[in-house]
Amino acid sequence: MPVENDNQSVASVTYVNIAGYRFVDLENLEELRLELRDYCRSAGLKGTILLSQEGINLFMAGERDAIDDFVELLTAKAPFAGMEFKESPSDHQPFSRMLVRIKNEIIAFGQESVVPSDYTSKKISASELKQWLDENRDVILLDVRNDYEVEVGTFENALPAGIDNFREFPRAVEQLSDELKQKPLVMFCTGGIRCEKAGPFMEQAGFENVFQLDGGILKYFEDIGGRHYEGDCFVFDKRVAVDSDLAETDATLCYACQAVLDSEQVQSPRYNPPLSCPMCYVEPDEQMVQSIAARHQALKKVTSVLPGSIPYENIRPLRVGQRHDGMTLLQFLADIFPHLEEGYWSDSIDGQRIKFNDEPLSADSLLQTGQKLTHHFPRLVEPDVDPNLTIVFEDEHLVVVNKSAPLPVHPSGRFNKNTLKYFLDQVYAPQLLRPAHRLDAYTTGLIALTRTRPAARDLQTQFATREVKKTYLAKVHGQIVERQFKIEQKLSDEKHYAGSRAPDDNGKVAITDCRVVSGTDDKNTTLEIDLQTGRTHQIRIHLASQGNPIVGDMIYGAHSDNELMNLHSWRLAFKHPISQEPIEFEAPLPDWMSE
Repeated sequence: MPVENDNQSVASVTYVNIAGYRFVDLENLEELRLELRDYCRSAGLKGTILLSQEGINLFMAGERDAIDDFVELLTAKAPFAGMEFKESPSDHQPFSRMLVRIKNEIIAFGQESVVPSDYTSKKISASELKQWLDENRDVILLDVRNDYEVEVGTFENALPAGIDNFREFPRAVEQLSDELKQKPLVMFCTGGIRCEKAGPFMEQAGFENVFQLDGGILKYFEDIGGRHYEGDCFVFDKRVAVDSDLAETDATLCYACQAVLDSEQVQSPRYNPPLSCPMCYVEPDEQMVQSIAARHQALKKVTSVLPGSIPYENIRPLRVGQRHDGMTLLQFLADIFPHLEEGYWSDSIDGQRIKFNDEPLSADSLLQTGQKLTHHFPRLVEPDVDPNLTIVFEDEHLVVVNKSAPLPVHPSGRFNKNTLKYFLDQVYAPQLLRPAHRLDAYTTGLIALTRTRPAARDLQTQFATREVKKTYLAKVHGQIVERQFKIEQKLSDEKHYAGSRAPDDNGKVAITDCRVVSGTDDKNTTLEIDLQTGRTHQIRIHLASQGNPIVGDMIYGAHSDNELMNLHSWRLAFKHPISQEPIEFEAPLPDWMSE
């Protein structure tokens, strides 16, 4: 049966959300990861399970029977026998996918002296804490959550830790007054897991009377309700926040600045997802806003059914250059497309799909300079793409777009109509936009396009002379100790499998500047990257060559199912191609970095 509460009828509740953790020594992590992943996916469950040698931490959702069966499966294993879970209902699936990951810690803290499976601070139940607060006892309530969580709601008169992420907690403890070390101190977080580490750390720092709220805020809501609590509780899924009845609230998260917004702020004209909210809104040119809004409506019409998903005949031109004069057709094709196997072209020739003046050619047909051949693709259906791009700037000379992924920029390979350029050409017709630089199909973020020839000439010159500042964000495999580093490695222009390139001592100079930023977890590192040069696949090759391929890179690294490449074109800065005034653009952070 679905879980009932005061705000939701049984009929409206479709999903059960559970959260739980246990600190326990675990072995055979990869075997357990695969078992849980396969089971959850087959059962239609979504969420995240984190595994490490120190235990398990999970938050997930599914239908009632599927959740019950999962709990039975998990608790039947000795390390998780008797494990407790907090439940809450929702009328929709609050998670996008099912992830099961192995990490060094199930909650990142970075303090080796804290081992919760060996020792944790004294726990206080929700009912006992309520009694203390009812009696106005002299007790300090310490909120160990991040500042943005505290803003959504917290206990009355609670002291916030004042941190942006939990790894900052040890520094925050140093700022606490010594007068608090003898007082009763009750710390709390969402579900209790952060307190399992925060409590012992505080005791090591000299705090003598530390308690942790058993089960956190969610357990307090379940047992007590909202007494002595102000606001709601932030949760790390699409619900954003739940109230004291554990029901989803109308809070919304701004994708641009990560601020939590109430219903009034969402109704504000300054709320324009994913670009802005009342907290980060900057007054733009009104005419540009109206024009961009109209473009977005046109984009929805163009992509409501992906143009390339409707079968059509695609005809691609092939021009014979001077160096190909006298070659056979097969030799010509192998020379200009070295990354494609000969069998691919044999099939096209045998199928009479390569023509000159509408007449099919044979493999041994001799070619002449200047001939214009055509390659025909009958009943072509292109692969699906993500069409949810946004226009962030537009004037009569320039357009800047925040690109989604996967989405190729130019027509090539299997793509012709399902490309960014095709979508925009329909929206800006009869004008044809010119991309000023390259962006891989699986890279998200900013790309600049020009609307006039003078703008195209000037901006392409700025890119060629390295006047444009391009900053990327990337999550890579492995821990990188060096906080800032430069990669200088020449790259070849020669195409290999799937259009890939390779390092080459005789190739073109390529220079990549990298800096480690906050957001590094146990197995991956997040980098801010500035390009001094702009070679094809430069960032991907450079990072892979030093043993840190980008997460989700299908060509140069290890790629797992349903995982997009974690590379984001974050900032672009250049001179306006006509006015020559400096301009700068910044895309919202990608989902993988927000997490």
